[in-house]
Order: sequence, then structure tokens, then C-alpha cells
Amino acid sequence: MNYKLISKILGYILLIETAFMAPSLILSLVEKDGSASGFYIPMVLAVFLGLILINLKVEKKSLSPRDGILIVTASWILVSLVGALPLFIAAKMTYVDSFFEIVSGFTTTGATVISGIESYPRSVILWRSITHWIGGMGILVFTVGLLPKLGVGGFQIFKAESPGPVAGKIESTISQSSKRLYIIYIILSAALFLCLKIAGMPVFDSFVHTFGVLGTGGFSSYNDSFMSYKGNAVHFILAFFMFLSATNFTIYSLISRKKFKEVLQNDELKLWIFITLAAIIFITLDLYSKGYPTLLLAFRDSAFQVTSISSTSGFANADYDLWPSFSKFILLILMIFGGCAGSTGGGIKVTRISILLKLIKREMKKATHPKAVLPIIADGKTLSDEVVLGINAYLGTYFILAIVSTGIVTLSGVDVITGFSSVATTLSNVGPGFGDIGPTKNFAFYSDFFKLYFSVLMLLGRLEFFTILALFSKSRRRKDIIRL
Repeated sequence: MNYKLISKILGYILLIETAFMAPSLILSLVEKDGSASGFYIPMVLAVFLGLILINLKVEKKSLSPRDGILIVTASWILVSLVGALPLFIAAKMTYVDSFFEIVSGFTTTGATVISGIESYPRSVILWRSITHWIGGMGILVFTVGLLPKLGVGGFQIFKAESPGPVAGKIESTISQSSKRLYIIYIILSAALFLCLKIAGMPVFDSFVHTFGVLGTGGFSSYNDSFMSYKGNAVHFILAFFMFLSATNFTIYSLISRKKFKEVLQNDELKLWIFITLAAIIFITLDLYSKGYPTLLLAFRDSAFQVTSISSTSGFANADYDLWPSFSKFILLILMIFGGCAGSTGGGIKVTRISILLKLIKREMKKATHPKAVLPIIADGKTLSDEVVLGINAYLGTYFILAIVSTGIVTLSGVDVITGFSSVATTLSNVGPGFGDIGPTKNFAFYSDFFKLYFSVLMLLGRLEFFTILALFSKSRRRKDIIRL
């Protein structure tokens, strides 16, 4: 492994994290909330370490796939270790609680151990939400623009970071792709902020929820999320943008280049829209038939919670843990499915579900036509056996890990529903779940061991298992590298 180049890149990542802490430090100084030391201490530490690392002399300017995987994994852990310090110092939380909270932020999970968030300094609340925005598209994509300066193409890093089995080619180079993605990301962020302001939300809250929605995170400046928020406009605006945030960003790139035919032919998009609309309709009817006050309210709450859970944002405008069993079952399925590949959402990803359905359909046909050659086609292209095998391996790993982890978590004394939803919501990077971790509760009651265990699950889910697990593989390092 090229440890010097890896360390140099990690140094740049630390400096980037420091830059993102600056707004919280400024807010703390302006409001004189007494939490400034919680930011300048980790900032000084990160700058000091970052400058040492970026000044390392690197002779071999090439990265192997294994190097790229190590950078992704180490970066996520490193920014979480440093990012937890403001909560530890300024909010007087234990370091384990701080680490859990910030891992939840950077992985855009939104699971929390905090009760009464309104009592915390606004600078801490802001930093907590900024971690969602950074993590949403991956802090590694920021560094892609820096890698050419180091003499590195950066392909392996982008591949390891991009969520889903096929992220989609947006431009001819990784650097151009990352720039286009972030232009889209910033435009959507600005649009949501303006919509929330027009709808009457205060400036600070608009920033917090913009970061949370675009990153499909879930941290709010309100302890009950949106359960007490009056008016329909904000609820529908958030639902719409949560849906957009969990849609494959390649779609927006295609739209910007007027390739509407390719958009209409996108299998994942069609299934994503179908799943979302079907879930909203079924839950709306279920709620209204079971005594919800009005059909409009049932539709509003259904649309909000369906887009929140399926996008893995995790915001709540109602205590859905009290909803009918059928509605909760649909939400649990959506929690596992997640959003689209190439989006900021988590979960299994809709594209995998789409390909799995095609695989099942093919096997049913082969049962009656065993000699038939039936390729699996997605978006008009034939998928290789490698992609299909990778999807099967991912799904198998997800469910085995979920089952084993549920067994481990129940050792804490929680019931099976709470145990399974705790695992599913952290593994899929959703946030709140059912039972003792429902939308009105949190993870605070778990011991430090389980908080750290859930932190690992959040990282595994965010980096899609194999990115981290490959580091522990005994196989020899692959020879394909990038050289300039």
C-alpha cells in the first residue's frame, strides 16, 4: 500500500473538515454561547495534523484499489473521531455518545442519543446538521478535485465511495463528474432553503433542515422533528425534496443535457416512482380507514413519512409507531429498500431491487425453457454476470448481517422488534425505527458497547459492506493501479 500518499490525502480531508467547522465557530462567537472552545480546539488539532500529513514527500503517485478502499474507510473514521470533539467539549457529552452522534451525522443516518436538542447551543446544532451535508455525497468526492494536484486520477476512491452497484457515468473524468454532482447538490440545497424560507421557516431552522434533507440525514433543530410544526406547506416541501435527494443524481445530469429519452427509459427511476406512489396511496387509505381525522391529513402524513423513510432521511411529522400494523409494515420494507443508487440515500437501493426482480423473472422463465439464453437488461444494456453476482452477494451479506446483529442486539434486553429495527435503521442509515427507538425516542438507553456496535453498522451500511470488509481480505493486492 502507498501509505504516504494515503496519509497525504487524509491530511487534505482533515483540512476540509476544519473549513466546515468554521461556520459553527463563527456562530458560537457571535452568539457568545460559551461553546467556542469546542470548535477551535479540534480545528487547531486538525489543522496541525493535516499540515504535517500534506507535507509528506510522496515518491510513488499511484493508488491501488485497496489503497482507495483504505482511504474511504480511514477518512470516515478519522473525520468522525475529530468531528465528535465539539459535542464532547462544548455539549459536555461522553465521548462515546459524541462519536455515535457524529458517525450518525456523517453517515447521514440521523439516529441520536440526544433528548431536548433545543437546549443545546445553536452552534452545536449547526455542526451536527452540517455533518449530514458533508456526508450526503461523501467527503471523498471533495478530494477528487484535489487529487489531480497530487498527480492522482482518483478513480478507485470514487468507485469505493459512490453508492450503489452502478453509479452511472456522468462525464468523461472523475473530476468533472464530482463537480457536476456538487453543482446539482448546491442548486437543490439553495432551492430547498428558499422554499422553506418562503413557507415561513426561520433562517437558522431552514439551514439545519436543508442540510438534513439534501444529505438524507434526519437531524432536526426540534426535539420532536416536525410533529408540532403547523401548516401543510413545509411538510409537502420537505417530502418533495426528500424524494429528489434520494433520486439518482445521474437523472439530473441527463435532464440538464436534455437527454429526456434516457431519463424515461431509466428502470430504477420508474420503479422508484412506483414504489413511492404505491406506498403513499396504501398508507393514506389505511390511515383514513382506521380513524385519521381527515383524508388530507392522512395523505400529508403518509407522503411525508413514506418519502422520509424510503429516502432514509428519518424525519418524522407523526408518531408512526402508533400507526396501524399494515402501514408500519410498509415503512419497514421501505426502510430496508432505501433510495436510488447514485443518490444521497441509504438502504439496499432501488436499482438492486429492480435487478433482483428481473433475475427472479428470468429464473421463472428458465424453469420452463432451461436452454434459453436470457440476459438481464437494465436501461437497455445487458448486465454482466459480475454485476449480478455482486448484487446477490450484497443482498446475502445484508440479510445475514441483519439477522446476526439482531441476535446480538437482543442480548441488551430489548424486544425483537426494537432489536431488528435498531439494526435495520442503522444498517440502512435511516435513523429512527420502531419500538424503543421510535420517532419519539432515541438510542440513549443502549450501553456504550451497543452504541459503538451501531456506529460500526452505520459505517458498514454507508460504505456498503465490501468497502470495509475488503480491507480484511487475505487475498493478495491487485496489480491494477493508476499511474500518471
